[in-house]
Amino acid sequence: MSTDHPRPGRHSAPIPGPVPDEAGGAGSGPAADGLDPERPTVLPADVVFLGTAVTMDPARPRATAVAVRDGRIVGVGGRADAHAWTGPDTRTVELGDRCLLPGFVEAHGHAVAEARLFGTDLVDIRPMTVPTPDDVVDTIRKTLAARGAEGAAFIGWDTIGHGHGLPEPTLAWLDAVSPDAPLVILTQSAHLGFFNTRAAERAGVDRTTPDPPGARFGRSQDGTLLGTAYEAGAIRRLFPAAGHPREQLVAALRREVARLNQVGVTTISEMACLPEWRDALLDPKHRLDGLSLRLRLYSPAGKAPEPGVHPGEGDDLIREVGVKIWVDGSPWVGTIAVSFPYLDTELTRSMGLGSRPRTTTNYSWDALAEVVEAYFPLGWQIACHAHGDLAIDMVLDVYESVLSRYRGRDHRLRLEHVGAMRQDQFVRAAALGVTASVFIDHVYYWGEVLTDDLFGEKYGAHWAAARSAVDAGMRISLHNDPPATPEDPLHNITVAATRRSRQGRVMAPEECLTVEQALRAETIDAAYQLLCDDITGSLTPGKYADLVVLSANPLEVPPEDVRGLEVLATFLAGRQVHGAPLA
Repeated sequence: MSTDHPRPGRHSAPIPGPVPDEAGGAGSGPAADGLDPERPTVLPADVVFLGTAVTMDPARPRATAVAVRDGRIVGVGGRADAHAWTGPDTRTVELGDRCLLPGFVEAHGHAVAEARLFGTDLVDIRPMTVPTPDDVVDTIRKTLAARGAEGAAFIGWDTIGHGHGLPEPTLAWLDAVSPDAPLVILTQSAHLGFFNTRAAERAGVDRTTPDPPGARFGRSQDGTLLGTAYEAGAIRRLFPAAGHPREQLVAALRREVARLNQVGVTTISEMACLPEWRDALLDPKHRLDGLSLRLRLYSPAGKAPEPGVHPGEGDDLIREVGVKIWVDGSPWVGTIAVSFPYLDTELTRSMGLGSRPRTTTNYSWDALAEVVEAYFPLGWQIACHAHGDLAIDMVLDVYESVLSRYRGRDHRLRLEHVGAMRQDQFVRAAALGVTASVFIDHVYYWGEVLTDDLFGEKYGAHWAAARSAVDAGMRISLHNDPPATPEDPLHNITVAATRRSRQGRVMAPEECLTVEQALRAETIDAAYQLLCDDITGSLTPGKYADLVVLSANPLEVPPEDVRGLEVLATFLAGRQVHGAPLA
């Protein structure tokens, strides 16, 4: 079935369907045969699902029948309604103990970047994959030996996750490991990269190279390069400018999309879409027909938009919607802007942080305002990466300034990660109509590090305070920021509802979401952030049949068991893209 139809809701007329009953949604009518003569005629559905459905639509939160035709949801109601939707060729699926939900939405992902990681040249050395320091160094040496003069690039260097024993990646060490071929190593957070002399030569980076906006190269006092690159603008310079051939990129993306479908994801963003990726994905001469996932593209913001590039380009499958700005960096490399001090611990001393606040952002207030002003009036959605509370203050100041001059727009300005965001900041953001995407997996993988090694109980345990955001009235999403952590929406729901770390410690239980709140953050509210809640994110007549079937109802199992549910089937626009055929 096609995945590119006219957009429903505010973009086109909705598909006719049963009218709501008194309880909301499509319900059974008074007629004995289940048909109401006052309702519009409904063509038979292609498939009708019968059983438990959690719709994420406040008009009708639960249903026992959902009908799909031509890739769209055409009916949501009770079993008595199914007769009106059923024809001689309609397939009926009895769900039994299984549960039907809208497909999951990853609002802060890197689908194309992760496709590159797992499908092309970057080598994965993340602690989830290569657990020990010795294994990391051994992988680097063996890969370089195999690739010879072409060199190699790696992602996942993590002094915290790998534990003690990683060598200090100085320029001297990098040159010793690879004296004749380019070597680039990105940290787990991808906010810091290390490169050797040959990589700098290949990239044309030397002591005279200016720092990109919002990024920088590490230098000594006399300007000599130190082999470090901070933030995306500098890191991108380290890779060959030609990018990947379109065919290679598309093949890698298809493999990545299949992995995402396995965990129930039907929509994801690419939060750092490079120009060559965007051109390949949006090329009108080469549509990506059959892609089993919706993509929303955010390009790294420059000083001004690229000529000829406009928000909204694309279709319902792949669409360009916004730009991303890295206002600060990562807690794991000490580059977030916070008003409170780091702890004095062995870890912070090894990172060279010292027990003092880190107050530096990647932009001044004026510089950030200039970038936002260049894009916002043209209709671009803005997403600002901001972990530290000082960075968040700056972003909210700039957002408030621009909103005071451009009133009345459905802007959905975004804050990304919001690790150290305060309660008063959530309240302020909600009043401005700003949304937040919360990196909840930090609590699971690094909860103890944040609390015991970096910031203490007051700040570390309350990291990623999702409940404070919801209580303030914000619409939030939960994300994995893949490839930073593995994509797994059900795991995110458990973490948000328990705040239990990998080691079993509960971090600030008052910040737990309910399972239903966490489900919203993985479906309809995440779709809202991506400007596509009019076509997906809930089981609502007129929307695409982007669906997931779970082994049980997540609202009826203990929160800690949600992550253990099985994704039995995933559908995009009514087409099953994962799982065995449903009987």
